[in-house]
Amino acid sequence: MRIPNQAKSGFLVSGFIGIFALFLSSVSYAADPLPSWNDGPAKKAILEFVAAVANENGKDYVEPAERIAVFDHDGTLWVEYPMYTQILFAFERVKELAPQHPEWKTTQPFKALLEGDMKTVGASGMKGLMEIVVATHSGMTAAEFEMEASRWLATTKHPKFDRLYSECIYQPQLELLAYLRANGFKTFIVSGGGIQFMRPISEKNYGIPPEQVVGSSAVTEFQIKNGKSVLVRQPKIAFVNDKAGKPVGIYEHIGRRPILAFGNSDSDMQMIEFTMAGEDRRLGLFVHHTDAEREYAYDRKSHVGTLDKVLDMATENGWIVVDLSLIHI
Repeated sequence: MRIPNQAKSGFLVSGFIGIFALFLSSVSYAADPLPSWNDGPAKKAILEFVAAVANENGKDYVEPAERIAVFDHDGTLWVEYPMYTQILFAFERVKELAPQHPEWKTTQPFKALLEGDMKTVGASGMKGLMEIVVATHSGMTAAEFEMEASRWLATTKHPKFDRLYSECIYQPQLELLAYLRANGFKTFIVSGGGIQFMRPISEKNYGIPPEQVVGSSAVTEFQIKNGKSVLVRQPKIAFVNDKAGKPVGIYEHIGRRPILAFGNSDSDMQMIEFTMAGEDRRLGLFVHHTDAEREYAYDRKSHVGTLDKVLDMATENGWIVVDLSLIHI
């Protein structure tokens, strides 16, 4: 499925003019490699950058092995509002697992969640959310967790768009990913989301294989169960791949400094800074969600995907802020 295109101006750098795509095969390979992008500074910068680093006779040529592009996931490749998809999955898991945990009826933030008191859940902050994630993502094998996550994503729809969460992905980014790979880039997801939550869908959604997904992780133990070797998820966070953790994750999982990075929030700043610090030609971009009618408008004061410092620092640092101009959901 392709979303029809129609130009619309933005108030920073106008960029996206498509919104959601259902399947990777929907990407167009027409003469214009980025048909869902407005003609403007952002698209021009991308096309010029790719042409320059892929030109063997040019001064900015980069060997294919070094053409690494990293993308944040939530809010950059798929929808993250009004709540991160994995957090919603964890909330549903609490309800499913509640009969096995009678103590949750009197323990916060589980009690509030079971009672539908989202104000109290929100007041528990990141600490409370992490308690919910740890409790609902552990005590099972890695294979069981992936199966549960895949089942939820294949059956649960976004309330605004009435589409499966796994289908709420941005067509312009699919085009960009395909364009980069056609020009010798290796593309990676580098996200604060759980690595095992993203890997089951990354190849189908984005053409990015599981080994090119970098994310947060739980402590996992090798065990023998019923005579078979399994990996069992423990109730403990191993690594948080967010903010300053993203450059660390890139270093440990990829081993090369990217030359292109794309995010959408202040949590992606360190990833973009790490990318831009290289000596060769670099490109750093941020999605700015600005369309309240057809998607969502949020930035400085948002409870998810906060984009605040980036807006103040982008010009000085040479970051491109891409206004999310959308059409026909």
